[in-house]
Amino acid sequence: MPVKSNGDDATRTGRGLPVAWFMQRFFTESQRSASTFPQSSDLPAEPMSRNHRAMRFGRAAGFVFGIGAQVGFLITIWYLYAFLKDGRPAQGQAWFLIDLVLALQFAAAHSSLLYPPVRRYLTQVFPAGLYGCLFCVVTCLNLAVIFVFWRGSAGECWNCTGLAASAMRLGFYLSWVALFYSLHLSGLGRQTGLTQWLHWVNRRKPPIPVFEIRGVYRWMRHPIYLSFLGLIWFTPRMAWDHALLTFVWTGYILAGSYLKDERLARYVGEPYRRYQEQVAGYPGMFFGPLGRRRPAASASAQRIASPS
Repeated sequence: MPVKSNGDDATRTGRGLPVAWFMQRFFTESQRSASTFPQSSDLPAEPMSRNHRAMRFGRAAGFVFGIGAQVGFLITIWYLYAFLKDGRPAQGQAWFLIDLVLALQFAAAHSSLLYPPVRRYLTQVFPAGLYGCLFCVVTCLNLAVIFVFWRGSAGECWNCTGLAASAMRLGFYLSWVALFYSLHLSGLGRQTGLTQWLHWVNRRKPPIPVFEIRGVYRWMRHPIYLSFLGLIWFTPRMAWDHALLTFVWTGYILAGSYLKDERLARYVGEPYRRYQEQVAGYPGMFFGPLGRRRPAASASAQRIASPS
């Protein structure tokens, strides 16, 4: 004898889920979506393939951009070596203003990309994994502008000969060695954007930088900047145009050292503040913001950087 089943039982699964209610909601939402969005049969297939092509093009462009950044870095290093080593011959009287603008534009562009609001804005329109390459490319282009338009000057501050000239040359070469050694310690790939780019290519997040004190960083906080100072100061012949470049970039490097300290203290926190108390920014800096920070000054700066 057939047994009538309860209506509720006919609309439930073994787990007791209300299938009829679920189906009703499903079709209701489907109808609502159909009234709002066009039917799938009405949508052309081209936009999907166009988006796919755009994504592939973006990946390819980022791949080429990263390679170009690294090649540009190597080429720029060579031209920078020749530019600082040999200088430029005299090219007329209007050198001062032109060279001053060229020296300042490099400092301004280089600093603007490190400014947090600028970085936040650019990473909204530019992949974060390519930002290091962007920084490298802009730096190389700024230096290329200097190489092309720099004008030499007549006259000189000094012109060493004999043993003094040899000592200047040795200091220049050792500064290059110190520069690449310091870049190696801090991560050359991160400085040129190579590390971030490789992770972007492999669709991985770049590793978070770890604050680590090693090598020459045990004795100074800014060996990279000190190496750059050696590159512009150690020259047997200091022409007036080279002196202008040296004056502007020395001020920029010292100001950049202080700003870098503040950035690292903000991002790293207390470990970097303790590091500032133990190690001076440069050898022989016994006072000031680039010397060893006093504990009281460090705590005060930390309160300013992290207001309550």
